[in-house]
Amino acid sequence: MRCRIEGSLLSIGKMAAMNHTTIPTLRHYDKLGLLKPSHVDINTGYRYYDIQQNARFDLIEYMKELGMSLKEIASVLDCHDSALVETILAQKNEQIHRQIRGLKLRHDAIERAISSLERYRKSPATGTISLEYIDRRLIYGIPCPEDFYAHDISSYERDLLYLRHDLMDKGIPQIHTYSVGTSIKKDDYASGIFRADRVFIFADKALEDYHLSMDIIDSGMYACIYLDSYDKEIEGASMLLSHCKSEGLSICGDYICEVLTEFNVFDDEKRGMFLRLQVPVDFSRKRI
Repeated sequence: MRCRIEGSLLSIGKMAAMNHTTIPTLRHYDKLGLLKPSHVDINTGYRYYDIQQNARFDLIEYMKELGMSLKEIASVLDCHDSALVETILAQKNEQIHRQIRGLKLRHDAIERAISSLERYRKSPATGTISLEYIDRRLIYGIPCPEDFYAHDISSYERDLLYLRHDLMDKGIPQIHTYSVGTSIKKDDYASGIFRADRVFIFADKALEDYHLSMDIIDSGMYACIYLDSYDKEIEGASMLLSHCKSEGLSICGDYICEVLTEFNVFDDEKRGMFLRLQVPVDFSRKRI
């Protein structure tokens, strides 16, 4: 919208139209002392602005675009201190970087959720054993405070809480604590001993900004079995172990129970999980 300029003094309406803003905004700026009218009619109270005041308006809008609040802008304009501007902008810059990191984590979590649901749709029927190549993964975890295999799912829930509290204490958003897994030491599992070792999250590069001490699960071939219930894990893990022995597959790393996705939306009584049990195998040796 164009505003016809007639002389140097502009009514508040014309000033607003010229700068693509609103009359209430200019009144608010006046109230805060950011941009006071050049002239106020003592009889009518009408506000008039000098066209040269557009420079101050432009500066206010520029500072707003940089993320500064009106209170911060007022402080800067009052003290005429460029060092204060630099300090405020440095703080805004760090704030934006934190927001970007947070959005990146949320984006990655959404992509993992989509990927997990896709794997669920395309996975073999529950109980099916397969050999799969799984790429290198990063994990962050803690030793299991409770051996949930010796108890029930309540112990598992408490282990998850310990992990989530640990992550939240480190500033990790909770949305990143849902791609979880647990493990059993290689020698225990190969001997048929179900003793919980660690509970962890599958991490990604974005978490490196939080300076976590992460471990690597190497890429390789894994014997896998898919299950649709937490209660079936020990039975499924036993089937997987028997399959490795019968096929002459040598177990070369820790057993992992990976929660591909959860379905609490369908059951509010307990955690609904779709699991991929997996163990790395080596074809170079004949037997376990």
